[in-house]
Amino acid sequence: MLHGKRILLVIGGGIAAYKSLELIRRLQDRGARVRAILTKAGTEFVTPLSV
Repeated sequence: MLHGKRILLVIGGGIAAYKSLELIRRLQDRGARVRAILTKAGTEFVTPLSV
């Protein structure tokens, strides 16, 4: 369904940043190519290595 699609996900400084990691994994499982951008405030919730 998402095979070959390219998705840009910007992760900001909010509690929903935790859920973005699961979202990335699910999108990749469905064949999407995901590029994530983490804001400085977002690093308070997730680490750059986890993205």
